Amino acid sequence: QVQLAESGGGLVQAGGSLRLSCAFTGIGFSTNIMSWYRQSPGKQRDLVAFINAGGGTNYADSVKGRFAISRDIPKNTVYLQMNSLKPEDTAVYYCRAQTPLDWGTARGSWGQGTLVTVSS
Repeated sequence: QVQLAESGGGLVQAGGSLRLSCAFTGIGFSTNIMSWYRQSPGKQRDLVAFINAGGGTNYADSVKGRFAISRDIPKNTVYLQMNSLKPEDTAVYYCRAQTPLDWGTARGSWGQGTLVTVSS
């Protein structure tokens, strides 16, 4: 059974940094694309960043140059380092695991989310 657990959210002032973690069981980096999404109140859930099995990464334009996704393979954990945070980064951040066949579909596993609040 796939399980993902996010941590590291909290309240931070604009310009500050946070590092989110997503620890998972039941899957492996070799077969999955690991992603971070975020959802603000009243808005859809949007892709923030992903890292594929080969270690390739991609980012939403809104976070390029400020956020970095990485992974620790022995620890089965993926991270999202968030720097130069802005109030508009305030959202619940979710971790997601998908196989390459799941990509672009509604399939995949989600964590429970962690709230990030950036004050101005």
